[in-house]
Formats: sequence, structure tokens, C-alpha cells
Amino acid sequence: MSLAILCSGQGAQHQAMLDLLAGHPAAEKIIEAGESILGFKLRDVLSQPDAMFRNAVAQPLICLTQLALWTALRPDAPRPAAFCGYSVGELGAYACAGALDAAELARLAAARAALMDQVAATQPGGMMAVQGLRREEVDGLCAGQRAWVAIAIGKEEFVIGGEHDALQLLDTNLSARGARLTRLKVGLASHTPLLSDAVPPFRMELIASSLTDPDTPVVAGIDAAWVVRREPAIDKLAQQLDRTIAWGACLDMLYERGCRVFLELGPGRALARMLQGRFEDIDARSVDDFRTLDGVSSWLAKHAQQT
Repeated sequence: MSLAILCSGQGAQHQAMLDLLAGHPAAEKIIEAGESILGFKLRDVLSQPDAMFRNAVAQPLICLTQLALWTALRPDAPRPAAFCGYSVGELGAYACAGALDAAELARLAAARAALMDQVAATQPGGMMAVQGLRREEVDGLCAGQRAWVAIAIGKEEFVIGGEHDALQLLDTNLSARGARLTRLKVGLASHTPLLSDAVPPFRMELIASSLTDPDTPVVAGIDAAWVVRREPAIDKLAQQLDRTIAWGACLDMLYERGCRVFLELGPGRALARMLQGRFEDIDARSVDDFRTLDGVSSWLAKHAQQT
């Protein structure tokens, strides 16, 4: 049973995100290396509920936590077939796959957030989860509005991003069609044309970075491509800012490649739940399901013995 490692996006941050890593030497080194670039302590941020959801803090916080978790788990884990990240988690996925060290990950995550915030200041917006309608219905209601499908998860599950007025109108129209709606704790319209001006400068940041070929393939969010080289990694990470994330296609790609065991590094459990609802013959868990790192390692070891 091949293993895939998933890296979550924003919205599920919590105060206990780093608790499993306390005292783990290799993980603490990752955190310290990232903090030296960021200029703030991650655990200080976690004591401030509002701060951890600010874009400039959330993106490096999430990515560094993912790299620290995988650094702690990797020695006892079976070799993954691939890594895959949801939204900003894709940047964390490249670090976990060996393409970025902690300092460069922190720098790029902070740059990504800063560029997105800069563009969002002149193109403000938000995001909303939609369940219960098919893609053609959602696209039809978005047509003519400053709103788009930002993430395609399933046949009747999407995330819409757009301007606040457009989202307010869509809230009314989608609800009238019977859709279930949830406003997300993200203060901009990621993966939509509202962020197009952030793409070129972030591409330049990636080109200037020390990003290397990943040691393990990474599945690209925008098209579910199997990425093993630096050049397409740069292209897809940059394009991701203003293009729809084909998350359902990413999960299908991993399944088609033989992955049947999935570990979500978090924060949260949303990606594991998506998998459980999509496939019947897989085992998907999140690090947040466990009380200790040893518990995660034991679960991974059990599956390693079955391969």
C-alpha cells in the first residue's frame, strides 16, 4: 500500500499545533531556522488566537509546522510515493519532499503571503465553501459576477473566491438553490483572477530561491501533474495563486498511482475526511488524530508491514 503525505491549507490553525513536537531535537531545529527568518516565535503566535489567522503569519506557520512534523516522522515512516499540498500546503509539500530547507521555506511562505496581501489591498475579497450543487450550476451563478471557483473538491463540493459584494449575492442565490455554505477564515480571494498581479513577483521569488528538484514527486494543485523537476515546480507554484485548484483531480491522481494510505500533516482533519468520503478502500488519518508522535509512527509502521 503506497503512502501519500498531504499538507493542509489555511483555516484550521489551532493553539496545540506544535504540541506534539515539543522537545523533539530535529523538529525544534526546523522551527528555530524558520523563526530566524521570520523574526517572531511560532509558539508566541499560537497564544494569540487572532494572530494565527492573519495571512502573513498563517502561511509560514502552517508550512514550517508541516516540515517540522515530517522531519520528526520521516526516520520511522515508509517512503512516500508522493506529497501533495492544499493551497499554501503545496509549498510545504515541496519542503517535505526535500526541495526546500526550513529557512528558504519560511522566506518563500512569508513572501507569498506579503505579495498576496499587497494585491488584496487593492482587490479585496474572501472565500466561501459550497456543497450541494454541481459545477455547471456554480459556474452559472458566478458568471457575470466578480467570483470564481477557486478550489474544485468533488462533484458537488467547491470553494468560491471573489469580491465581497459578489459573495454576498452568491450567498443569497446559492442558498435559494439549496446549497450549504460556509464562509472561510481567509481574508482574500486565493486562486482567482483577483490575485493575478501577485503571480509575476512570486515567480521571481521562486526563480531566485534555492528550490531544487524534489526527492519525491509532488502533485501540482492546478492540474494534478506529477512534478519531479525545479522548473515545473516554479511554474505551477506561481500559477497556483490565481488559478483554480483541482483538488479532486489531485486525490484521484494519487489513487490512480496506487496510494491507499494517506497521512495529513495538518493543521486540521479536512483532507483526511475528503479522502474517506471519496474512496472506500483507503486508510486516511491526520496527525491531529493522534496524541503523540509515537502514535503516528506506530500507525505508519503498521501499514509499512503490509506493503
